Amino acid sequence: MSKRFRHAAIVGKYQAHGIRPMLEELAHFLLGLGLDVSFERDTAQATGVAHFDAVPIEQLGQRCDLCVVVGGDGTMLGIARQVARQNLPVVGINQGRLGFITDVPHGQYRDALRSMVAGDYEEEHRAMLESQVWRDGEPIFDGLSLNDVVVSRGATASMVELRIDIGEDFVANIRADGLIVATPTGSTAYALSAGGPILHPGIAGWVLVPIASHMLSNRPIVLPDIGEIRITIVAGRNASANFDMHSIASLLHGDQVRVRRSEHKACFLHPPGWSYYATLRRKLRWYEGVV
Repeated sequence: MSKRFRHAAIVGKYQAHGIRPMLEELAHFLLGLGLDVSFERDTAQATGVAHFDAVPIEQLGQRCDLCVVVGGDGTMLGIARQVARQNLPVVGINQGRLGFITDVPHGQYRDALRSMVAGDYEEEHRAMLESQVWRDGEPIFDGLSLNDVVVSRGATASMVELRIDIGEDFVANIRADGLIVATPTGSTAYALSAGGPILHPGIAGWVLVPIASHMLSNRPIVLPDIGEIRITIVAGRNASANFDMHSIASLLHGDQVRVRRSEHKACFLHPPGWSYYATLRRKLRWYEGVV
């Protein structure tokens, strides 16, 4: 059963020019709906917003029961990834371009939030990836991803050779510019640009997408989200691993990136009547040509 919210945290893309008035307007609107309001600390400090509690992001879940993110999908990804461990639901107000997951248009946030705060919303849980980089039998790096894990060649290298194992099964050695392991959320991001399929968020699976493979037979594959995917660097210089394009680990020959399903899920809240297919239709312009 949907619940009413009592304490909202506001997080903004504070690098955006002129965002402070919008954040303050949003805060006073939420106060008018009867909610307590706090600001994520970095947002408050960077924008100069005062007269509200400033809470470190790692403590938002202890103080608040709703997180309102103002920005684009990149901002939403970064925040959702950090608050997933706190079981804090997130709603996104879109000030970016695409808005696959920040799906409340800026000009419509009042009507949307008025209903959602009262408990009328669509709740959705998105799977995430836990990853580690192993070297000489020891983990040296951890990453959490909502979109994808990308293992790729260096800027000056021609390609990398990667060994792929899934569970106890050897799958293939591929030569390519890289390899993407994407969640259903990430299937509409880099993986889609690299020729991968779109996965509905309700599918318990990942998509494995080679980037510019040197063999035409290396094709994207959809996998169940059980077990572990292991990607070993066989050849290629200056390879790296990217986790939602935020955390980067430099890789050596023999290093292994291990990817598995996270025990945590990101919780997104959408306005009443929200539809994933309508989002695809708008963002990918599937309506073009329709009379």
